[in-house]
Amino acid sequence: MIAAVVVLLAFAGCKKEKTPKLIFKMKLDPTQVRLGNLGNPTPMPAGHAGQDPAFNSIVAHYIELAQGAFTQIGQGQIVYHAEETTAGGTTAIDFSKSKFAKNGEVFYELPLSSLAPGEYEYLRVSLAYQNFDVQMYIDTTISGFAIQQSVPGTVASFVGYNTYLTSYKVKDQTLAVNGNRLQGYWGFETATNFFGFPFNYLTSGQAPQGATTVVNPIDATSPIPPGSCVVTGPFSGGKLKITGSETEDIVVVVSLSTNKSFEWIDVKPDNKWEPLKGETIVDMGLRGMIPYIE
Repeated sequence: MIAAVVVLLAFAGCKKEKTPKLIFKMKLDPTQVRLGNLGNPTPMPAGHAGQDPAFNSIVAHYIELAQGAFTQIGQGQIVYHAEETTAGGTTAIDFSKSKFAKNGEVFYELPLSSLAPGEYEYLRVSLAYQNFDVQMYIDTTISGFAIQQSVPGTVASFVGYNTYLTSYKVKDQTLAVNGNRLQGYWGFETATNFFGFPFNYLTSGQAPQGATTVVNPIDATSPIPPGSCVVTGPFSGGKLKITGSETEDIVVVVSLSTNKSFEWIDVKPDNKWEPLKGETIVDMGLRGMIPYIE
């Protein structure tokens, strides 16, 4: 009996206390307000159209907690910075080392003990990659049959400042690159059939430089570098407070607006994306961020 008690006490002494963590969870919301670069509600520009894409996965490259509106980028508490490489010549995000997350999933966590105590008003998250489904409209003739139909397709969207790619899979098919691609590079894939005839379409392209929306409501006091995708948002419900004596996890939900975030030039003004008619993608930037404590 005494031996059993000793064994139990030994196990109890070895039991480790839970280490509380700061956890970041992704939320992608097509109903969230659609913002422009300066954080103001923004309608669709004339001559453009958009869709609410259905997200498959997303990648964040950088996370920073900023104390206030005058905290310059890099001077807050940087809690995550993914790997980079110069394999493509200039410094770029190493896509092969990316950590993917789906809607509602945790995409990063770290011990709270590793952070300096403080109060943080803003969150900065640099998005690097998005994979989502959209509808492509086809208005053409195949083997004498008139086709006027929407078909689903998948977009691989690279919104980071610069990304090094060897190759990447859009959905089922792979595109080889072996080089760097700047913000706004994308690949698109669809595969279907019409009247028994297969229709497979795989292509890639580049959105115009500077066209990707990157929401920053404190741009006047804390601008971000051109070409980056560091989305900024104030914590909803008050500042994030880290005391250094936490005993429980803090879960930050990073709610990102996907409200018409897939945008193209609507050559044929019908709100249908028709790349075969020359309707080019211009913007895939997320339309705002509302971080809050779960």
